[in-house]
Amino acid sequence: MRAAPALRPVCMLTVDLSSIRELGRGRAGKRRIIPIVGGRVEGPELNGVILGIGADWQTVYDDGCAFLDARYAFETPDGGLIEVVNRGFRHGSPEVMERLAAGDPVDSEDYYMRTTASLETGDPRYDWVNRTLFVGTGTRLPSAVEIALFAVT
Repeated sequence: MRAAPALRPVCMLTVDLSSIRELGRGRAGKRRIIPIVGGRVEGPELNGVILGIGADWQTVYDDGCAFLDARYAFETPDGGLIEVVNRGFRHGSPEVMERLAAGDPVDSEDYYMRTTASLETGDPRYDWVNRTLFVGTGTRLPSAVEIALFAVT
């Protein structure tokens, strides 16, 4: 068997969120939209400001697992624009998920929040993101999400 790929730290995404918009029950579970209103990108390889043009279109399955499907963009300090499509899962015990839903602080070790991200840009200075796989570990805060993003090497 081949060796597992390594992970290289790229940045921390702090994604500011607006109030949850409940859509009701869909075919796969409870649907909701969480508008993305800003934030920041800080790290050894990427930095910038998250633009207020995006949302996380979530489906919460009957077992309580949330499928995360977020799309947004950020601008780098030198004017590059990078799109982020971030998908993943968040789940934990019913008690932990209730505390998260109430906005209570919860240690990220108490639940599972993992994502895969696709980044895309037309800016040649950041062309490397177009051909790199990214994974993330997340933390849900009362009005934001933090995602530590890693490149798969």
